[in-house]
Amino acid sequence: MTQQHTLHQLLDARVSAALAAAGCEGAPAVITPSARPEFGDFQANGVMGAAKARRQNPRELAQQVVEKLNLAGIASKVEIAGPGFINITLAPEFLAARVSAALGCENLGVPRPAPLRVVIDYSSPNLAKEMHVGHLRSTIIGDALARVLRFLGHTVIAQNHIGDWGTQFGMLTAFLVEVEKGADTEMALSDLEDFYRRAKQRMDEDPGFADTARQYVVKLQGGDAQVNALWRRFLEVSMHHCEAVYDMLGVGLTRADLKGESAYNDALPGIVKDLQAKGLAVESQGAQVVFLDEFRNKEGEAQAYIVQKQDGGYLYSTTDLAAVRYRVGELHADRVLYVVDQRQGLHFQQLFTLARKAGYADEAVSLEHVGFGVMLGEDNKPFKTRSGGTVKLAELLKEAVERAFLVVSEKSPDLAEDTRWEIARAVGVGAVKFADLSKNRASDYVFSWASMLAFEGNTAPYLQYAYTRSAKVLRDAGETDAAAAVTLSDAPEKALALQLSCFADALHGVAKDTAPHHLCAYLFELAVVFSRFYEHCPVLKSERAVRASRLQLCRLTADTLKAGLGLLGIRTVDVM
Repeated sequence: MTQQHTLHQLLDARVSAALAAAGCEGAPAVITPSARPEFGDFQANGVMGAAKARRQNPRELAQQVVEKLNLAGIASKVEIAGPGFINITLAPEFLAARVSAALGCENLGVPRPAPLRVVIDYSSPNLAKEMHVGHLRSTIIGDALARVLRFLGHTVIAQNHIGDWGTQFGMLTAFLVEVEKGADTEMALSDLEDFYRRAKQRMDEDPGFADTARQYVVKLQGGDAQVNALWRRFLEVSMHHCEAVYDMLGVGLTRADLKGESAYNDALPGIVKDLQAKGLAVESQGAQVVFLDEFRNKEGEAQAYIVQKQDGGYLYSTTDLAAVRYRVGELHADRVLYVVDQRQGLHFQQLFTLARKAGYADEAVSLEHVGFGVMLGEDNKPFKTRSGGTVKLAELLKEAVERAFLVVSEKSPDLAEDTRWEIARAVGVGAVKFADLSKNRASDYVFSWASMLAFEGNTAPYLQYAYTRSAKVLRDAGETDAAAAVTLSDAPEKALALQLSCFADALHGVAKDTAPHHLCAYLFELAVVFSRFYEHCPVLKSERAVRASRLQLCRLTADTLKAGLGLLGIRTVDVM
């Protein structure tokens, strides 16, 4: 049965009501998990702020709040600590009931908020080149957010805003014509990075080719059929490269999610005219510019947001405005997430400001830049190959699987080779994704093979192993009673039930803060708590009712680990 409230929401509502009844209407409850078991399971810390605002004695106010606090059937003990903190210990019967409710529910009892239409702009590779490690974070953070938001009942519309337009495509299509006259075209396009490098070299060294490339840009923008066909052919090959990477990563993006820069070309003249008509865009040195008073330089001058260049060309700033208008006006988005490198922060602040001034998104629509840091090598510099080149994402994932195969083979040499490779694919790719997603997305992080493939600590292999262990207990148990009652007599049982009951809060936190690391931290803590339970509470050797109850805890642990890892886009395996 789906719960009406998450655990945090339930406690917050009850403590807030008690604060209001004690004369502190509107004061926040400030519910936090207790730092130590002797302080109960949760603390309500809002009394301190409420007392200060009203110049009351906090302990006296805490006493009034506790007297008004209705936690019947929820808490077994409520006590005041220190100057006015309220410690709440949850009743074992209450936690047992939540575990039982989650077991009988397909979505593990997670309550759903009011549904929204959420557009997520993520991955968005430049199709002139192959995907590299710089695309990893946007792709997997966006995919995790899409999965979690869908799980919570929101309508998610993925938008893969691919870079499929611009002057570089004139160069590439011109070079494609030359290549087709001689070498095997498929062979030449099998390595897009090399193809781009060779085309750029021709552009730099041969003025005649450079002129041809510029003519192709004009032809492409003018809709020339032959050049357009070459452009589409190049994009098709490039998309196949991207799709191979998406398949390796287990990312759900499809052709239906494509909405690249070129898709907005026809809208750009109208955007500029609309901004002019609204008195926002003005001419400055031959360009069309919006001066934003909200953003000023050191001299106090309004910063310029250029929407049309002197030569009449448009910029990605114009395309992004057209995309906002489309996403709000046509896709009817309530919330738009841009999973893009945080170094683009100022651009998005200006984009959102102008979009609202132009009427493309009103205040009811949430526009959010989901920024992220840089992946670093172990030298704390941007991650590169040994020769200093860009690391292709496909090659990184291939190496991850190969390294995982060696680790799995060392730990389980008796498994069949095909089985070891299957495990290696789940563990290797999962390790790369979890190492990234488990960090605060705003932070840079150091890429380390040794730490991410470890079977100890906050890693994907550790969580995948925790799942296999919980699932093995259930297999070894044979036929079990799916409706068995849950009873929590020992401390490790209650600790596990409490952690299982916090799954919904972790997911709601991911959705609210666009922070997948909340879910990673939750799953790691669940694995740790399950390990303690497994060590201290015999399952299969216990007597009937206790055995059945502990099997229920194992079942929900396995289901939660599998669901949680799945929401991060990480596969589980039955054997490791």
